[in-house]
Amino acid sequence: MIRINLLAVEREQKKRPSLLATQKVAIAGSAILAAAALFLGWRFVSLRQESARVDAEIKAAQLETQRLRTVLQDVQNFEARKQQLQQRVALIEELRKGQSGPVRMLDEISRALPDRLWLTTLTQDTTGVKLDGRTTSLTALSDFVGNLENSGYFARPVEIIDSQVESAQGTGDVVRFSVKAQFQLPGAPAGTTPPAAAPAATPRPAAAATPAR
Repeated sequence: MIRINLLAVEREQKKRPSLLATQKVAIAGSAILAAAALFLGWRFVSLRQESARVDAEIKAAQLETQRLRTVLQDVQNFEARKQQLQQRVALIEELRKGQSGPVRMLDEISRALPDRLWLTTLTQDTTGVKLDGRTTSLTALSDFVGNLENSGYFARPVEIIDSQVESAQGTGDVVRFSVKAQFQLPGAPAGTTPPAAAPAATPRPAAAATPAR
């Protein structure tokens, strides 16, 4: 007599769906784990590349900062050198201005000298310039004073503070004179033109000046 255990078959059939479900879950889990591993691997590689890029940028920024520091130092050195040169130029201009006055004054005095008149001494102080000299005629002395006043570098009036006739052997009479002038820059306020008789205003040459003119 053959016996078939239907109960065992039925139980076996009930177990199969559960096993399939378990396998599906396991496969799905493995797939998820594989995907997660791939994602983590990709993310790790991406982060390493990003880190390498950031490190390269930081290194480049440090090199650029060092270069800019060098450039900044060069600029500061240049500015300091420029300031020193400007101070030297200003000092040179100051000295040149200080020297140009006396040089110009001597040049204008030389230009104002007429014929038959020469200077023996020149003295300058805070009150002005005192010119001592000799001439063969009062006309030359008058021309000298007029030339000084018309030069634009001497304030008007230029004064004849002394003039005396002296006898010189072999050359006849000469006039020893002293003139006082105030040196000024062009364009400075000047006084009115002195009278034509001003050079003969001194006591002794006044009489001799009339025939000479």
